[in-house]
Amino acid sequence: MTRPQSQPERFDLEKEPAFRGKRLILFTLLFALLTFLGVYAIYSQIAGHALEWDNRLLDPRFLLASLLLLLVYFTADGLRLWFVLRALGEQIPLSAISRLVFLNIFVSNITPLATGGGVAQVWFMRRRGVAVGTALSATTIRTVLAVLFIFSATPILLTLLPGAQQAITSDTLIRALAISLLVYVGFFVVLLTRPGWLLRPLLVCLAVLYRLRLLGGQRHRRWRHRLVRESRRFARGFGRYLRGAWLDIAASLLFTGVFLLALFSFPALLLWTLGYGIDYWIVIGRMIMTTFVMYFSPTPGASGIAEGVFGQFFRDIVDPSHLVLVTLAWRALTIYLGMLFGLFVSQHELVQARRHPLP
Repeated sequence: MTRPQSQPERFDLEKEPAFRGKRLILFTLLFALLTFLGVYAIYSQIAGHALEWDNRLLDPRFLLASLLLLLVYFTADGLRLWFVLRALGEQIPLSAISRLVFLNIFVSNITPLATGGGVAQVWFMRRRGVAVGTALSATTIRTVLAVLFIFSATPILLTLLPGAQQAITSDTLIRALAISLLVYVGFFVVLLTRPGWLLRPLLVCLAVLYRLRLLGGQRHRRWRHRLVRESRRFARGFGRYLRGAWLDIAASLLFTGVFLLALFSFPALLLWTLGYGIDYWIVIGRMIMTTFVMYFSPTPGASGIAEGVFGQFFRDIVDPSHLVLVTLAWRALTIYLGMLFGLFVSQHELVQARRHPLP
C-alpha cells in the first residue's frame, strides 16, 4: 500500500474534515431533536398515546441473537467496501476498515442526506494512501450497489407485497417517490458515464470566484488542477472496478446483499421476540420500502422521517402499545449503537490527524 508520505501530491483534501467542534455538536443535537419529534409523532398520531415496555426484549436469547446479527451487519458493511477497494487495486487493512464502518455510520447520520459520510470516508482512506479520486470511486460504487438492490426491488414490492398499497395511500407521495427515483438514478448514470458533465459547473464556479477576486490566482490554478486530476481518477475508477478480479466483484455484490438483508432483519427479530407470527418476507419488503424513502430524506440520518415512515408501514401489523418500542429498538440496533462507536472512532482519528498531519 502506498504511504501518504511517499506521494504527498496525491492528497488534496483539507487536513481535517468538517465533522468536529461546534458543528459536530450542532448536527448531533439536530439529529436528537428530529428523532424525538419523529418518535413523538408515532406516539401521538399513530400509536394513540399507547406505550408499553416488554421485558421480552431483555431475554438472553434475544440479546444473543441481536449480537450475532449485529456482527453480521457490521462485518458485511465493512467487507463490501473492502472488496470494492480490492477490485480497484487498493489494499487497506481490515482493522482500518472496521474503524471506517463506524466512522461512516456516525458522520453520515449527523449530516443532511448523509453527505458527510462520503467525505469522512475519503478523508480516512486518503490518510492511508488511497488517492482521493479512487476513494471517491470506491464509496460511490459501494453506494450504487446498495441503491441497485433497493431500487430494483421497490417497484415490484409496491405492486405485489400485501399491505404495501395500504401503507402508501397518497398519490402525491407516489409521484414524489417516482420523480426522486428518476433524479437519483439519473445522477448516478451521469456520474458513471459522463463525470465531465459534473466537472464543468465546478470549473465555472472556480472561474467566477477568481473573476470576483474571491479566489487568488495561485489557489485558483491549484484547485482547478486538483479538480481535473481527481475527476479523471474518479472516472477511471469505475472502469478499474469492472476490470478487477471477478472474485472481488462477486464478493462485493454478495456482501452488499448480506449487509442489506441483515439490516432489514432487525425488525423481524424484534417482532418475533414480542410474539408476532409475521412472515419474514413481509417484514423484508416493508423495510426495503422504508429504506427507499429514507434515501431521499433531507434530515441528518433521515432522523424523524425514518421513525415516522417505519411507524406508517408497520402500523397495521404491530400493536399500538408496541409500535414506539419496536421503532426505537430498531433504530437503536441499526443506527444509535453504531453512532456511539463511531463517535469515539471519529474523535480518535481526529486526534491522530492532529498528532501526525500529512505533509
